[in-house]
Amino acid sequence: MDTIRKLDYYSMETPHKVGEGARLLGALRDAGVNLVAFTGFPSGRRAQVDFIPEDSAQFRQAARKLKLKLGPRKTVFLAQGDDRPGAIAEICEKLAAAGINMIAMDAVAVDGRYGAIFWVEPRSVNKAAKVLGAG
Repeated sequence: MDTIRKLDYYSMETPHKVGEGARLLGALRDAGVNLVAFTGFPSGRRAQVDFIPEDSAQFRQAARKLKLKLGPRKTVFLAQGDDRPGAIAEICEKLAAAGINMIAMDAVAVDGRYGAIFWVEPRSVNKAAKVLGAG
C-alpha cells in the first residue's frame, strides 16, 4: 500500500566544509529531533540543507535553541510503499496528467520498500495533494 503525505520542510544555507553536516545533524539528534528525511547539496560556495522533521514544532523549537537560521516553512511530499517497477513513474504521471510541474525528487528503494521526497511549485501544492490523495 502506497502512502503520500504532505509535510513541512525547512531550508538553510551553511558553509560547504568538512563536518558541517555532522555538526548540524548531531546537534539535532542531541535535541531529540527525528528527521523523516534530510537532503543537502552545494549552492554556489555554500551548501543548502533541507530538513524534513517528524515533528515540525519540536524541530522549530530545537532550531531556535541552536540558533539555526532557517528559511520559512515550506511543503514537501513524502511517498512510501512497496517497491515495484514504475512506482515513482506512477506519481510523476499523475502529476503530469494534472498539469503539475515537479520541481525535484529524491527516491530510494531498500528491502522491498521505496521512499521518495518531492517538491512542486507552491501554487500547485493543494492541487497535487488532491490528485495524489496526500494527507
